[in-house]
This record gives sequence, C-alpha cells and structure tokens, in this order.
Amino acid sequence: MSETPLRRALQARHLTMIAIGGTIGAGLFVGSGPVIASAGPAAILSYVAGGVIVILAMRMIGEMAVLQPTPGGIADWPRRALGGWAGFTTGWLYWYSWIVVIAFEAVAAGEIVATWIDVPSGFVAPVLLLGILLANLTHVRAFGEMEY
Repeated sequence: MSETPLRRALQARHLTMIAIGGTIGAGLFVGSGPVIASAGPAAILSYVAGGVIVILAMRMIGEMAVLQPTPGGIADWPRRALGGWAGFTTGWLYWYSWIVVIAFEAVAAGEIVATWIDVPSGFVAPVLLLGILLANLTHVRAFGEMEY
C-alpha cells in the first residue's frame, strides 16, 4: 500500500471562516438567550472566561502542531507522550465530541431555519445533517469553498 503525500488544499481564508463558524456556531445563538435571561450580565463574564480558556488551549494545540506535525495529531500527541491507551481514548473522545456537536448544531440550526420558513425544525435538522455529510465527502478544496 503506497502512502499519498499530504498537500495543503485549503487557503487562509478557508481556515479563517471555518474557525469563526466553528467557534460561533448556531448553538451559541440558540443556547445563550436563556442563559443571559436567567443569569444576566454574569453570563457574559462566564462566556469571556470560557473564551480565554479556549484561546489558550488552541494556542497550545497550535504549538504542538508546529512542533510535531502529524496527520493524526489530536490522538497521536497523547499516544507519543503517554502510550497507546491515551491515543486510543483521545481519538474516540474527539470523535464522540464531534458527533454530539454536529447533532446539536443541526438541531439548533433547524430551530433557527424554522423561524424563517413554516417547516418544523425536526424536518430541517436531518436535511442539514445530510448537507454537512455531503460537504465532508467532497474534495478538501470544495469543502473549503462550501464552508467559506
């Protein structure tokens, strides 16, 4: 089996918009309303504190990616540092977290779209999930353009 070399098919504008969309997401708009209504201005402070923690974590991940660039980065770094069990566990937890996030984002986006058109959000969410799946099955450059 021959390995194909990795190539950079995404441009900086693709990565920037993917990062912004992944950070904000539909869930923030749907989920933050009730939190702000019940907690008031303290919710904004907690969002800022959480944002600082996420920025620091992303900076650390960026440093690891520059120091040890590997195709399986998220699971490969713990495997190298702690052993096979850590890489296996991290890889599955990473996969599981994205499955939950994608489902939540589809439901939240379905709620938003349901306010625009007279269609129940339960019908919109599977259509959005199918769109996400089709976008991910395309070539990387096409995926980047769709995300942009």
